[in-house]
Amino acid sequence: MPAKGKLITLEGIDGSGKSTIAKSLASNPYFSEFVFTREPTGSWIGEAVNRAIHSDTDHLAELFLFVADHAEHISKLILPSLESGRHVISDRYSASRYAYQGMTLQGRFKDPLQWIQDIHKEWTIVPDLTILFDIGPMEAVARCGARGDKTKFEKVGFLEGVRNNYLRLAEENPSSFVIIDSDRSTYEIESDVIRTISSHL
Repeated sequence: MPAKGKLITLEGIDGSGKSTIAKSLASNPYFSEFVFTREPTGSWIGEAVNRAIHSDTDHLAELFLFVADHAEHISKLILPSLESGRHVISDRYSASRYAYQGMTLQGRFKDPLQWIQDIHKEWTIVPDLTILFDIGPMEAVARCGARGDKTKFEKVGFLEGVRNNYLRLAEENPSSFVIIDSDRSTYEIESDVIRTISSHL
């Protein structure tokens, strides 16, 4: 029976550069045997999530669309891949939900980040490694504006709160989170990411 694969997730606020790095890693021969994926997924549930992101959907309803997509993702791709011995790299995963929906649900729950984490207990697959692409919200929003596909989340004040949630998660999970400064060249960031992943395999 093959050894169980490892789950590596790439996280960060919009404009942090993680998706650019994910695409570059996917074309790197070193990662040819890895499974590359993302959340929201390309399934019909993921499409519903994307519709919610670009509309005024109730934030709690939006959260549960994300959760449904996550559950399907685990069942259909993540778990089978890991059990077959393949390593998985996901561009966004559960920490995105904790950080982003932890902000959208401010005021509806005492500690929305913790409340959302509790929803995932006992069924989600916890990543072996989460690489957090850290960048200031001002620079991130400037990058988002340059690419021309801004969503309702891409506002400096909101992303400041999301970034703080990410940093809280990293502080609470120091053994699995690695923070990388993403306000640098793509080459420097990618080199750090490859080195970090290699050291955890």
